Amino acid sequence: MPEEGVPLTPKVNLLTTEEILTLARLFVKEGIDKIRLTGGEPLIRPDVVDIVAQLQRLEGLRTIGVTTNGINLARLLPQLQKAGLSAINISLDTLVPAKFEFIVRRKGFHKVMEGIHKAIELGYNPVKVNCVVMRGLNEDELLDFAALTKGLPLDVRFIEYMPFDGNKWNFKKMVSYKEMLDTIRQQWPELEKLPEEESSTAKAFKIPGFQGQISFITSMSEHFCGTCNRLRITADGNLKVCLFGNSEVSLRDHLRAGASEQELLRIIGAAVGRKKRQHAELFLMFHDSPPANPSISSWNPLDVQGLRPKMSFSSQMVTLWKGYRVPQTPPLAQQQLGSGCFQRHYTSHADSDANSKCLSPGSWAPAAPSGPQLTSEQLTHVDSEGRAAMVDVGRKPDTERVAVASAVVLLGPVAFKLVQQNQLKKGDALVVAQLAGIQAAKLTSQLIPLCHHVALSHVQVQLELDSTRHAVRIQASCRARGPTGVEMEALTSAAVASLTLYDMCKAVSRDIVLEEIKLISKTGGQRGDFHRA
Repeated sequence: MPEEGVPLTPKVNLLTTEEILTLARLFVKEGIDKIRLTGGEPLIRPDVVDIVAQLQRLEGLRTIGVTTNGINLARLLPQLQKAGLSAINISLDTLVPAKFEFIVRRKGFHKVMEGIHKAIELGYNPVKVNCVVMRGLNEDELLDFAALTKGLPLDVRFIEYMPFDGNKWNFKKMVSYKEMLDTIRQQWPELEKLPEEESSTAKAFKIPGFQGQISFITSMSEHFCGTCNRLRITADGNLKVCLFGNSEVSLRDHLRAGASEQELLRIIGAAVGRKKRQHAELFLMFHDSPPANPSISSWNPLDVQGLRPKMSFSSQMVTLWKGYRVPQTPPLAQQQLGSGCFQRHYTSHADSDANSKCLSPGSWAPAAPSGPQLTSEQLTHVDSEGRAAMVDVGRKPDTERVAVASAVVLLGPVAFKLVQQNQLKKGDALVVAQLAGIQAAKLTSQLIPLCHHVALSHVQVQLELDSTRHAVRIQASCRARGPTGVEMEALTSAAVASLTLYDMCKAVSRDIVLEEIKLISKTGGQRGDFHRA
């Protein structure tokens, strides 16, 4: 809870009980089989028991869940269970009462624990406990939370700290899934991985002999967007197809304007069709997968080309919500470095030299030439009199363009160690350089005078530590569909990322060398593909 509290939404803006049930009936009719009431805090709503009871009557709905802060749970749970509540998630970020009061801005820790025990007493198994792990706040409680599963049938779910409006998110506060897992494995090396359920958002583990289990929700370090089948409706009636996206569609306004069921289905279908393959640009810093194939970057359930002409929208919706998954591309790190080698990709904690040795000389082996190597015998950015001129691309066809560029920054041993251990006074050099590279790609036409403005569909910047050379290797890839290429965007991205590293480290050493800024490959366009030999 922010220190200053949060503004409350006027009651007239909230969905009424009947509006909630109308939308629920529509979604269940189209194949949804699980509904979770969450928040905010759903148990402060006076009609919550009635809502659960009426949801329970919907034919085809198999699970009704609630995510709650737990403060009112012990009092309401007997009524909720009788009404049909079948699953419980309780948010709890600390087991220290004083720390609880600091996080929540109110007392109530003992009421939450009472709610957990009441849920167990009433036969809920497992009772899920959601814990958002934040460095400097509660990462020292990982083992205490895991120990709860010894004698209680809990599923303690450790959630990576995610950025939302107002939570003062900072990269350095995030504790990654692998770091959490390593901490718990040191205490319980016999920890076992459990099979993952289809479309699950959690990676589950169990300590042999313990009643419960632990899970990790890796939204930041290993996103699960490709298999996500969740949709969300906010308390004021906005449909969100991604928790992190800014795009919302007001179903409340359409309902109150008298929209028919078919009109609502069309609106919902269009929104679902815009669902992205992965998080927005901010999350590029945490993922090492290359750009997705543009044909699967989004999926439009209204586009029925290639399907039977009479296939109903309803059946497509069921396919999407119950079993939709996007083909996954092998992570770039695995393609270049081989599986099993852990790399520091913009993390906020140190890697050992042993990890850095994954960067073998073969990791960056140049690709063989492919495709026609067409070049021009004349400069294209000058007119017949030798004056600078922008090329006219108005008649050129739009094609898919992809370019990859690289750079190397030789830091020297002192600066390299500080970067590796994230001890620079200016902050995390790798994260800042990565963001600078993304920003530079988008601003290339403002920096290079005769470059056309390109609407990039994807930018990815990766930085890898090379301990043998005390260097950072940078690779930037850009993608767009248009009449002109994106190699300048990729080169600008790699160059500015390397300059940013210099700026971050210059107080430690000015004996830093920027080298090997070059185009690795480009595809698309009349001149054919290029792959550096």
